[in-house]
Amino acid sequence: MLKEGGIYPAVIEGYASGGEGVARIEGMAVFVKGALRGERAEVFIEHIGHSAAWGRIERLMEPSPARLEPDCPYYGICGGCQFRHMTYQEELEAKRKRVEDALGRIGGTDAAVSVIYGAENTRRYRNKVQFPVADGAVGYYQGGTHRVVDIPDCLLQPEIDTACRAAVKGWMERSHIPAYDERTGKGLVRHLFLRTNSAGEALCCVVANGRRLPHQGELVDALQGAAPQLAGVVLSVNTKKTNVILGNEYHTLWGRDWLEEELRGRRFRLSVPSFFQVNREQTEVLYGRALELAALTGEETVVELYCGIGTISLTLAQRAKRVIGVEVVPQAVEDARENARRNGLADKVQFHCGDAAQLAAQLEVEGVRPHVVVVDPPRKGLAPQVVEAVAGMGPDRVVYVSCDPATLARDVKRFGALGYALGRAEAVDLFPRTAHVETAALLTRADGLR
Repeated sequence: MLKEGGIYPAVIEGYASGGEGVARIEGMAVFVKGALRGERAEVFIEHIGHSAAWGRIERLMEPSPARLEPDCPYYGICGGCQFRHMTYQEELEAKRKRVEDALGRIGGTDAAVSVIYGAENTRRYRNKVQFPVADGAVGYYQGGTHRVVDIPDCLLQPEIDTACRAAVKGWMERSHIPAYDERTGKGLVRHLFLRTNSAGEALCCVVANGRRLPHQGELVDALQGAAPQLAGVVLSVNTKKTNVILGNEYHTLWGRDWLEEELRGRRFRLSVPSFFQVNREQTEVLYGRALELAALTGEETVVELYCGIGTISLTLAQRAKRVIGVEVVPQAVEDARENARRNGLADKVQFHCGDAAQLAAQLEVEGVRPHVVVVDPPRKGLAPQVVEAVAGMGPDRVVYVSCDPATLARDVKRFGALGYALGRAEAVDLFPRTAHVETAALLTRADGLR
């Protein structure tokens, strides 16, 4: 019988959703941090739960040929990356298999995920970062904790982010600006939010537990000196005792409060709260796959739920007759409408602000019968009523863009009960060296009729 503190021989059979190696010891699944598929090791058992256990490698007896020496000195301390100890090809296979396994085990399908689109660039690809701030530290949370690890540089972030981080930290130290303490609700600076674009510009947002920053002129000067391509400095006010990062009130301290980015030939304006995928190059791949799965001919009406600032909607408008986008965040809808106008598509694309389930049901009542529905929900996936409303509109095809294989698989099963079968699923790696993976999936009406 497995015991905490015991050491057991094991063979690593695969990977868990968080990137840990998985072994079966004494009949129990054991998640082993830092272990690679195919390795033989002696595993120290750290904790035993109801249905699984967690351990670490005590002695590696047969390492995998895919094993690498991590290239980041903070790897294993910082919780940002999970795959820096393996080759990129091994990482891609782990992600492809994760999507395929979820669709089979949770979704009840036998569809193979035959392809994963890997990234050419696995370093400094992120165009958005949110640094938590604590006393003496601006960095990332240690894995599984809320302890902030002070990290001077991160291999996932552009170097301009590194410069801005150092400038803000230096300003806090020189001006004796207190960091926010989430336990007491005291202190001022909560997070540092940075957004960059492919032109090399940066937008810096300080999230604060207050409506003004002391010595804000010195902050702007420090940031301008550190980052000549700085576009603007913004204050986000968040005085609530919450884990939500951004507040609902914004003040521009210097420059402008937006960046512009190009995606698949379209120009988009991004404000601080705008949703935009963090890897521009791979987003072009992902949206290209979604467009391919939608199989548009120029005569279709398309509805997109969770449309954000309209990135997918405007991509679909390249080949659709009419696109209707739905988004719950008012600022995102304003940005989407402005993006449609800037790209000459305001007469072809409409955006509505409201809850996805309610607006989908309203469109159904109004008799909107789209040929294609595209959904790009948050990690929690679709609520049951959204699935029902989408199926009720009777589209020929549903294209599901997902950032979580488990909730995608759950929703595929729900669609299956309403007459929609999974046709294809393709994985796209937007987050190299981390455990996250995106999927574009196609569901079609079983009867094939409108």
